Amino acid sequence: MRTLANDESLGQILLDGTGALLAYAAVGLVLFVVGFYMTDLATPGRLITVIREHRNPNATLLASASTVGVGLIVAVSIFAAGGDLLEGLTRTLVFGGVGIVAMTVATLIFDRLVGISIKELADDAEDRLEPAAVLLAVANLMIGFVTAVAVY
Repeated sequence: MRTLANDESLGQILLDGTGALLAYAAVGLVLFVVGFYMTDLATPGRLITVIREHRNPNATLLASASTVGVGLIVAVSIFAAGGDLLEGLTRTLVFGGVGIVAMTVATLIFDRLVGISIKELADDAEDRLEPAAVLLAVANLMIGFVTAVAVY
């Protein structure tokens, strides 16, 4: 009778899988931080200050949507690698970085074309959630989704 404790291949699979998980988590974390700072560049003022101290819901929504968009790109890049760790990490890093840049640029272009001012949303003195911020956040999510599908 074969047991899990005696199955050396299972132990190796778990060890390899844990290592891959940690490697992808590290690359994902780097991309999330880069994505946050790219969103910060597209937002007037220091984004973390606008979120933490000014408690602006519009800036928080835009940063959250960007983070989800980056998460989509990272997840699809990992999935598209088909199990090859080195290829997956490389695809995730490259496509994630390019996707973040594309998402930021597309957001700024969308902002200009539609006429939504990120500056006004982030500087909203009344600190209320604006419909324009919801529209821009959904556009950001969809840009992340489209970029993720393009990776696949």
